[in-house]
Amino acid sequence: MTIDSKNIVNLDLKKDEKILNFSDFQKQNLKFDINKLQEAYSQIIQTKKFDDGGGISHFGAICLTRKPGDPDSVKGHKARGLYWTKPDKSGEEVSRDVKIDESEYTEFIPDYENTYFKEVFDTLSSKYKLGRVRILLKEPRSTLSWHRDPEPRLHIPIITNPGCLMVIDNVAKHMPADGSVWITNNTKYHNFFNGGEENRIHLVACVLDYKFNWFEKNIYFIRPRWF
Repeated sequence: MTIDSKNIVNLDLKKDEKILNFSDFQKQNLKFDINKLQEAYSQIIQTKKFDDGGGISHFGAICLTRKPGDPDSVKGHKARGLYWTKPDKSGEEVSRDVKIDESEYTEFIPDYENTYFKEVFDTLSSKYKLGRVRILLKEPRSTLSWHRDPEPRLHIPIITNPGCLMVIDNVAKHMPADGSVWITNNTKYHNFFNGGEENRIHLVACVLDYKFNWFEKNIYFIRPRWF
């Protein structure tokens, strides 16, 4: 049997290309009770439906915060918000949806105050400057567009499966539903896909005061000490 060398993929990658850099996925020193998170989600979903962001396919959100006294601030396109994408072969970037002033979303919606999410919100608010806090749905066998957002995102997976992966640049990572808190660099191009056969549910918050720049610039200069 002969092998055509033209069909062989070159795996002799440069050193930098062999190293997966997970610095855009930063696990926080904070953890919540996953059973209480799932129970709170079950409470809410009995009476509240996911908002489709103004008719966007494969998008679903339940907002936990709003502008004070303004129920319309969490409806339609305001449940989704501004992002940028490259939708066609030209590769040109375009903006989509409406600009949101995240700093105005300071009121935890009273309907959910008797759920565990209120305790979660209070704890997160004491540590981070938050914008909108939402429960986001990713349906089975669906994906988001390739896009970037104005700010990083905080994730707490509530229901997930091994086929749920977030991709930032060319690095993919699964975040398990164990109560852990992650902050992801959504200012880079990314997407999320659910390759499983059940809904993926995350609590997702916009984080307004979290900086990835220092870590990215210094990660390759941090070396372990050998004894």
